[in-house]
Amino acid sequence: METSLNGKSALVCGSSQGIGLASAVELASLGARVTLCARNEADLTRAVTDLPGTGHDILVADFDDPEQLKQRVNEKLSAGNTFEILINNSGGPPGGPLFDADSTEFSSAMTRHLVCNHVLVQELVPGMKSSAYGRIVNIISTSVREPIQGLGVSNTTRGAVASWAKTLSKELGPHGITINSVLPGFTDTARLSQLMEKRASAGNISTEDVKSGWLATIPLGRLAEASEVGAAVAFLCSPAASYISGVCLPVDGGRLNVI
Repeated sequence: METSLNGKSALVCGSSQGIGLASAVELASLGARVTLCARNEADLTRAVTDLPGTGHDILVADFDDPEQLKQRVNEKLSAGNTFEILINNSGGPPGGPLFDADSTEFSSAMTRHLVCNHVLVQELVPGMKSSAYGRIVNIISTSVREPIQGLGVSNTTRGAVASWAKTLSKELGPHGITINSVLPGFTDTARLSQLMEKRASAGNISTEDVKSGWLATIPLGRLAEASEVGAAVAFLCSPAASYISGVCLPVDGGRLNVI
């Protein structure tokens, strides 16, 4: 099975920590040259030292500002960089009931997740075509299959991204470019800890009670490690996954009832 990414370059978004950084580590382990992308330069500078191999760099951009993101990416491309791999990933919107959400929360979430994803695809796909190799992976959520209580805006936005990706898979397929989405389940990250604390506060229960309730829904009986999600992302970017496109892959310990 061919999984080497030697000679390939990857742009990994939201990669200063968590699943984004774990995905970048796995891609670098397969030989890819990785550019980490997020808004905090200091965090990125620290994170890039975690990557195996050499030649990695960073790109500082704010996903609340699509025009700035486009400009920063174009600066990389103008300098002669080409990216065969794109990992779309960004921090989720704040939690809360859907009915209580302000309309501005939707526009903000759609900008960060859908609009910026689209900007990046439009900028990077020409280079993928020229390289005769293209892999796009979106890190979204199991909520595209089953909405998660208390994440109303996120559920809505992630569903839009999944539909966008499926549509693009049909348009980019003739060029040999694959686009897939990874759906992480409950993963041991800072984001999950924040959600756990918020759920505990809202329900006037302990964080351990919240965690126990989540674990009871997972057949494997534990939270995922970020590296386990990253491994799935990296596989979908490899030559071995060349005939996989347009799928939403749950990495959730068997929690979803999907066949």
